[in-house]
Parts: sequence; C-alpha cells; structure tokens
Amino acid sequence: MEYTQLGRTGLKVSRLVLGTMNFGPQTDEATSHTIMDAALDAGLNFFDTANVYGWGENKGRTEEIVGSWFAKGDGRRDRTVLATKVYGNMGADGEAWPNHDKLSALNIRRAVEGSLKRLGTDYIDLYQFHHVDRATPFEEIWQAVDMLIQQGKILYAGSSNFPGYKIAQANETAARRGAVGLVSEQCLYNLFERRAEMEVIPAAREYGLGVIPWSPLHGGLLGGVLKKEAEGRRRTEGRAAATLADPASRARLQAYEDLLDKHGLEPGEVGLAWLLTRPGVTGPIVGPRTPEQLAGALRALEVELGEELLASLDEIFPGPGPSPEAFAW
Repeated sequence: MEYTQLGRTGLKVSRLVLGTMNFGPQTDEATSHTIMDAALDAGLNFFDTANVYGWGENKGRTEEIVGSWFAKGDGRRDRTVLATKVYGNMGADGEAWPNHDKLSALNIRRAVEGSLKRLGTDYIDLYQFHHVDRATPFEEIWQAVDMLIQQGKILYAGSSNFPGYKIAQANETAARRGAVGLVSEQCLYNLFERRAEMEVIPAAREYGLGVIPWSPLHGGLLGGVLKKEAEGRRRTEGRAAATLADPASRARLQAYEDLLDKHGLEPGEVGLAWLLTRPGVTGPIVGPRTPEQLAGALRALEVELGEELLASLDEIFPGPGPSPEAFAW
C-alpha cells in the first residue's frame, strides 16, 4: 500500500479510501466487517462515512456498523483514519424540525455527539462538511469546530461538494482566526466528469487541501459497463441509464473500453489508476459491496499508465483545460 500526506497536514493516509456508503443498505453487517478487515489487512487505513448513510429510516446505520467493527478491538480503531460528515437532516423522514441539519453551531455540536456514539469512539480524525450551508457564516462554523478540536472530539476539518470560492472563503476566515481551516475536499471527479479541474482542484491545491474524489467510476460507467451490459451482467438505471441513452456519451465509453481492451487492461482499475496520477489527489473513494469488489479496487494500485495511454484517455475524455485560460484569453 502506498501512503501520502493528507493535504498540508502531517497525517499519513492510504492512496485509496474505503467508502462505506453501501454498508447497511446493500451490504449486511457481517460482510461489511469482512470488507473492513480485508481493507485494513491490505494496508488501507483511510475510511470514509457520513452520519446520514443508511438513509431513510435507517440514517446512522452505516456509522453503527463501523462502530461495531471497531468494538471487535485488536487495534482496529487505532489503525484507522476515520472520516465522517455532517449536514444532512438526522430527524425521522418527513420531520423537518429546525436545527437538525446543516452547519449551525448547534447542529454541529449535536451531530458530532451522535456520530461519536454510533461509531463507538471518542474522537473523529476528519470531520467533513457534507455540503455548503449558505445560511451559516464561516465564523460560526469555525467557532464550533475550534471548540470540538479543543475538546479532542475531532482532529481535522474537511469539506465536500464545495465550489472553489467557498474553499477560499472558508480558509481565509479560518486564517483570520488563527485556525488550521479545511485540510481536504471531497468532490465528484473522474475521467468522465472533470469539471473539478476548472476551479475546485486549483483552489484545493492553493490552500493545501487533499482532494478525495467520490464516484471515481462515475456510477459504474467507467467500470466496463457496455461489456457487462452486452453480457447481461449489469442493468443501468437512473443517471447512468440516462448517460448511456446519449449517443455521444455512449460512443466515448465504447472508445474507452476498446482502448483498454487493446492494452489488456480492466476499465475499473484504469479509472482508479488515472485518478492516482492527477495532481492534488490524495486518493479516490472506493465503495465496495463485496470483498471481491474491494480486491479489484486494490489492483488499481499496481496499474501503471504510460504517457501514450494517458494522452489517449485525454482524447476520449478531454478536461476543461487550465484555469483561467480555458475560459479567458
């Protein structure tokens, strides 16, 4: 396993991040424990979750599964860099009670206590804002975060789904307070979806944030979806189905699969390996539903992409270009 620093911090994390969103809704507790054991055995030490995972009436269930795994002991918690998130409403479905969501100091305090209880731990390594809260000033957010750091309940703060200007605003506000500020940004980023290169990633690099891409295979579309579809092994739905219904998108995916077939490479492994070559990327989040899917993700660490292949991938999935030159003279 390869390790890197998380942004400008001294924290060492694995180049792959174990996403736990499927634990509970799609993967039962026993299998989830097996996947986490296999990840830790492989040296993958960075685990990501969120207070709302489990969804619907089971919000918080994913954190509980991670907590029951920690409770098995044998150094599991000490060897894990634990990241979770705050923003979503944790009230019962349909109950829009005030102050049970977003980033007010009150909800941050409430949400941390709930996550700590479900996770069965007394501290969270990386506490992430799951989304921008336009109604709460960063002065208030950092006041709450600073208190939690002083109490030893969290160590670092990160963002998720922030635009570039909000990353700048958050860290400039933190700097005025003499605080560390954001150390990571978790964003949608993959070969198919490269808009983060325009503003988010430049802002993250400028302020020393580690970039943690989510949906690295774009909902499975970069995992050999056309071949699986032809073999009857995959049925697409939702946004993935809509993307495949677009002739231009389908043609790009076909070109991608044909290119990698020519090189004898697996599409899913290449999609992850490509992200590992990107400047500023700490590591992509992989969300396996089975131990076999985890094993496939780990193989991406062994894939080496030559300059010619990288250039071919850029031709199929061109990025937006450098900022600001891409949209200015």
